[in-house]
Amino acid sequence: MNHLPPLAIPRSLIDPTLPLPQADPDGLVRVCLSHQDGQLTRLDPYGGPEPSHGLPLALTPMVEAHAHLDKAFSAPTHANRAGSIEEALRINTLEAHQRTPEQVAARVERALEQAWRYGLRAIRSHIDSFGPWADLCWDVLGQARLRWAGRVDLQLVALGPIELWLGREGDQLARRVGAQGGLLGGVLGPPFSQTGLEREALLALLALAEREGCAIDLHIDESDQPPPRGLNLLRDVLKEQRCGVPLVASHASSMGLMEDRTLRQLADRMAEARVGVVALPTTNLWLLNRDPERTPARRPKAPIRQLQQAGVIVAIGGDNVQDPWYPGGDFDPIELIRLGTVATHLLPWERAGLAPFTTVPAQLLALPWDGVLRIGGPADLVVLAASSWTDLLARTPQRRVLRQGVWLEPPQADTSSRLLGPFAAQGAIPQGN
Repeated sequence: MNHLPPLAIPRSLIDPTLPLPQADPDGLVRVCLSHQDGQLTRLDPYGGPEPSHGLPLALTPMVEAHAHLDKAFSAPTHANRAGSIEEALRINTLEAHQRTPEQVAARVERALEQAWRYGLRAIRSHIDSFGPWADLCWDVLGQARLRWAGRVDLQLVALGPIELWLGREGDQLARRVGAQGGLLGGVLGPPFSQTGLEREALLALLALAEREGCAIDLHIDESDQPPPRGLNLLRDVLKEQRCGVPLVASHASSMGLMEDRTLRQLADRMAEARVGVVALPTTNLWLLNRDPERTPARRPKAPIRQLQQAGVIVAIGGDNVQDPWYPGGDFDPIELIRLGTVATHLLPWERAGLAPFTTVPAQLLALPWDGVLRIGGPADLVVLAASSWTDLLARTPQRRVLRQGVWLEPPQADTSSRLLGPFAAQGAIPQGN
């Protein structure tokens, strides 16, 4: 049996039936863990003299609820210098026409290798599925899904205009996605098409998802203008046609700009229809309400607290990584907590503030493990070089990741940079007079 040094772990990530002392004001409890054969065998209170802030903070491996692996790391060759949605769409299309299997495979492998060592255990990735590059991307991602199973579990979502699901092409794509265990998705929001077929296409999507047994994850209302036309349409359609598969609305940005009474009414309808939400604050803050002449005062994003209060389950995802839609990101879930906490005003020391980064993504992806430590459960941890939430928010901490009782090699970010290597022997820089 292997015994770990004492740790400070959020009480919300530990089996609530275990007899432990009350959490401290940061929501942490001091515990000692033991594991054997990849499973947790003991979890006991730690009674040592150190306060919680003297022990390493540890979380369970996290889940990325919304990513785009097929275009990740494409910004160096296809940069969106304007930072606008319109330019992102134009450059994304240009880049997609130039994709090769080798290029996409290298991006995906880099992303999964980083995610694995950073402490991600599952990723839901949307795939551009409307054009000559669609088969290429599905082939590469499908192979990666099999290759990485058990380390980083991949869920794949077909992404395209909502009208993609009308006609023979949509029917064939749905069959392929269903055969690969994927999800159906699409864009329901600005720019709305001039055909007026969004309602018909949404009904077709629901029917295809039911037929193939696929869950649904929509890009919906990624906009800086109210009302949330996509969510209102989804609400009306779900009144007429029950959805028998799990359904997630990603983005829901313009919903946050609604007047409070109508916002809460819509949130109540979403809860009744069991629509989950993935908020994507980093990409939304980067793109929405951008104006080259002014700094925006209004920063649209999903109204997480109001949705939670209505009973909607809400996760927070990283979305784009170094591509035309967002130039930053690195598949680091700890960095997402740091940025997401500031962007959303969620408090990670509260259950409702931490859950969107931890247990709720696992719930939305219907993973076998909810991310809560239990006797007999996975011996999986992310141990941080931070002794408090203040430490974590102050700087991105180094970490050690335990998966199935085995410590992984640290991520590249936790080793010396090759860019600074030539300076290592230069000594201290003299101080000026």
